[in-house]
Amino acid sequence: MHDLGLRLVTGEDELDRFVRWVVTTDMLDPGRYLSGGEFVLTGLQWRHSPEDSDTFVSALARARVAALAAGDALYGEAPEDLVAACKKHRIPLFRVEEQIAFATVTETINRKLSSGRAADLSAILDRHRQLVSGGGLDSVLDLVHRTLGTRCWVVSALGRVVAGPSRDLPDPVRSAFLSARRLPHVLSHNQIRYTLFAVDADATSRIADWFLVFESDFKDWPEERRALIGELAAVVSLERARHDDRHSAEGRLAQELIELILSEAKPADIVSRLELTGLGLSDRYLAVAATADSGAVRPGELRAVLREILYGRSPAIGVVDGEVILLVALGDEKSLDDRIHRAIEALEPGLQLSRLSVGISGAVDGEGLRGAVEEARYARRMAAERQQPTSVVRHDELATHMLLLASVPDEVRRMFRVRLLDPLRVYDQDNRADLVHTLETFLEVSGSWTKCADLLHVHVNTLRYRIQRIEELTNRDLSRLEDRVDFFLALALR
Repeated sequence: MHDLGLRLVTGEDELDRFVRWVVTTDMLDPGRYLSGGEFVLTGLQWRHSPEDSDTFVSALARARVAALAAGDALYGEAPEDLVAACKKHRIPLFRVEEQIAFATVTETINRKLSSGRAADLSAILDRHRQLVSGGGLDSVLDLVHRTLGTRCWVVSALGRVVAGPSRDLPDPVRSAFLSARRLPHVLSHNQIRYTLFAVDADATSRIADWFLVFESDFKDWPEERRALIGELAAVVSLERARHDDRHSAEGRLAQELIELILSEAKPADIVSRLELTGLGLSDRYLAVAATADSGAVRPGELRAVLREILYGRSPAIGVVDGEVILLVALGDEKSLDDRIHRAIEALEPGLQLSRLSVGISGAVDGEGLRGAVEEARYARRMAAERQQPTSVVRHDELATHMLLLASVPDEVRRMFRVRLLDPLRVYDQDNRADLVHTLETFLEVSGSWTKCADLLHVHVNTLRYRIQRIEELTNRDLSRLEDRVDFFLALALR
C-alpha cells in the first residue's frame, strides 16, 4: 500500500505477519485492550522518558500485535530508544509522516481488510474518524443509534451519565450496575427494557468501571450486533483512559504535593507547592484518606473512584504506600463530607470481597493541610478496624486528642514526634530490633506485661528488656502516666 506513504524503520524480517485490525492508542500500557494482530498507531504522547519506550513496546509484544506505526508530529521522527525497543522485541516499526492523518491510515487499511463486512466497516471507520477528530463518545453513541436503531449511554459506576442521547436516564437503570448479579443484565422500567454491559468485562471490581446501557433487550439482537459490544467497549475504555490524569502535569504536581505533605517538609515549602497546583492558600479544604483491604480494588482504581465522587471539582490527589490521599476545596458546598460519605456507602454492592476504609478531616485553610491529612489518615485507620464493607469515619467521630493535635502547628508536632520516636527508629534500623512496634503494642494493652508478651510472641523477660531499652534511649519512664501519654500522642502523629 505504497500510496499510504508509511516508511519502514526497523523489522524487515518480521513483515510476514497477519494484520487483523487498526488501533490508535497513546496509553503507556495498552496491553489489556489488545487481543493480537493489531496494527497499532501512536502519537507517542505516552513517552515521558526513554525508559517508557521499552514499557510500551514490551506490552505490544506480549499482546502479539502485528506492527507499530509512530507519528512524526511530536518528535519529528521515531526516537532512538523506541527503535531499539522495537528491535529488541521484534516489532516492525513504521514512520507516519506529520502530513498523513491517522484517520487516513485507519480507513485505508481497514477497507482492504474488510471486503466481506462492508456494512460494519462503514460504522467502524466512522467511529475511528470521529474519535480522532475529537467528536468524543457522544458522536460515537449517536452513530450507534443511527446504525442499530437503539439508544445507548455510557454511565459511571456511581450513576453519572458520561455520554448519551440525553442525561435523563432513569435512576433505577443508573443504579443497577453495581448490584447486578451478572452481566449482561436486563431490567425493565416503565415498560422499557434496558441491557447493561460492563466496559471492562475482566475487572475484579466494578466500582471504578464504566458501563454501557442499551434501550433494548440484547437477547433479541442478531449475532453481528452482539459482536459490536466488544468494539464499542474498547472505544469507551480508551476514552476513559484519557481521563486518567496521573501522567498529566497537573496529576504529577498533585502527587508531589501529597508526598510533600507526608514528608518532613517545612510548611513554607508546602504552601509554595500548593500554589503551583492551582489551589488557593485562602481556600478551606477537606482531606480524605482511603484504602482497600484486598487486591480486587487497586489504589489506582480507588483514586479514580474518589475523582468520580468529586466530579466537577479539581482535587489534588495522590497515592502513597497504597493509601489514597485527597485534598479538595470546600467552595460553597458546606456538606461535602456528607456527599463523600453517601457515595462511598453506595459503592458497597460492587465491592464483592473488598472492604473500603475512608477517613475525612474537618475543614482547614491552606496552612493546616498537614494537620488535616493526619486527621484523615487517623480516621481512616479507625474505619479500617470496623467490619463493614464500606466504613467512613469523619472528624467529628475522632478522639479529642486527635482534634487537639491537628490544631497544633506543623513544626511543633514534627519536633515532638522526632524527639520521642527517632531514637527508637534509629536503634531498630541499626540493630534489626522492634522497639517501636513493642512500644505501640505495650500501650495498646494499657501496659499489661502478659498480654503484650503474648501479642508479640516473646517471653515476658524479653519484653522487660525491650521496655528497659526504650526507657534508656528516650530518658522516659513507662510506669509514669505522663510519659505513656506522650508516647501515645507521638505514635498517633506518625
